[in-house]
Amino acid sequence: MVEELAQADDAVAACVDTAAWPLTEHELIAALDAAHRLQQRLAAVALTLVREIDGRGTARAQGASTTTVWLRERLRMTVPAARRLVDLATALDTGNPQIRQALADGTINLDQARVIADTATTVQTTADTETAGKAVGVLVEWAGQFDPTLLRRMGTRILDHVAPDLADAAAAAALAAEDARATRDRHLTLSAQTDGRLRLSGTLDAEAAALVRAAIDPLSAPAGPDDTRCAGQRRHDALADVCRLALRTGDLPDSGGDPAQIVVTTSYDGLTRQLSAGALDIGLRLTPDTVRRLACDATILPAVLGGAGQVLDVGRQRRLVTGPLRRALVLRDGGCAFPGCDRPPRWCAAHHIHHWADGGPTNLDNAVLLCGHHHRHVHRGEWTVRLGDDGHPEFVPPAWLDPEQIPRRNHYHRRT
Repeated sequence: MVEELAQADDAVAACVDTAAWPLTEHELIAALDAAHRLQQRLAAVALTLVREIDGRGTARAQGASTTTVWLRERLRMTVPAARRLVDLATALDTGNPQIRQALADGTINLDQARVIADTATTVQTTADTETAGKAVGVLVEWAGQFDPTLLRRMGTRILDHVAPDLADAAAAAALAAEDARATRDRHLTLSAQTDGRLRLSGTLDAEAAALVRAAIDPLSAPAGPDDTRCAGQRRHDALADVCRLALRTGDLPDSGGDPAQIVVTTSYDGLTRQLSAGALDIGLRLTPDTVRRLACDATILPAVLGGAGQVLDVGRQRRLVTGPLRRALVLRDGGCAFPGCDRPPRWCAAHHIHHWADGGPTNLDNAVLLCGHHHRHVHRGEWTVRLGDDGHPEFVPPAWLDPEQIPRRNHYHRRT
């Protein structure tokens, strides 16, 4: 097998070095189909090898705790991907020759094979081996028309086609199996990147997915006609807003004996001169503009250092706008005060019109409610915020947006 795979590798290498641009459209599509079919056939070979390695105990012999961990190190895969590979290799080796043959023939892909194997296992548990074989035959045929998502959805009612008298019981079993897989595979990974960002990835079970969507979907809509964020950026900002709200409630468990909070370390002199960068307690760096914007938030715990690095102020949480003052602010603004924004008060932080680091007071005449997006927007410095003659906030746009710079107001929250 090693020699044959080496020959196949040489053939694929030759294709990699061959330009695609001379191909006609028909040839291009045919080549893509052939490459995809070859990819699935190679996947069938890989599954056979994984099953043999797992059965021999090769992973443990080489010091790994499981074949899944061994695959992660050997092939540089994620643990969930490696686990799915081992599980599918086991499933295809223990009674699903039709699926393995369809994969080897290139008529189904790896994700479809996984769906069919899961469905066959559920059907066999509910009915018997013969019925499971019929279900596999139908699903393999359907795989020529439907992607894995639709195939899994249709698989939950496969007994309507092969054993109608057992369909209801099978549907319940399929739902239970899906729930068990979701519970097993749920995970969330937070990976620090070298440029100070954090990469978030994972898989949510059905309940957590519903909670996340319910929380961030209402916040993911464009905030107004001037909102140029893409959908992904809006979801990012919505997730941050949800976290800000959770911190603001004060109901989160303590962390190391302290309330859940953000700690920003910066230089006091640099902060007042708008020059100082900052650092979070998790090691990430912040720009001076971000530090000043965060200083508006009532859930920030400043750790201010003197010129020699000595700690001047730490551990005293600055609740800048709380209690009766925040209630008065909510009554006045009704939500985010930026023109065109409909975000409610609970999604808003109190922004100092004249920054506190510049000597601005903490009172109703120097505060305005802003949602996370517009708080960042205002801190860029292009818009001027002020209170009008009637005591309500108004925003003066930059000259490039409105040469006459006519003040604008939010009319969503105004009470008649």
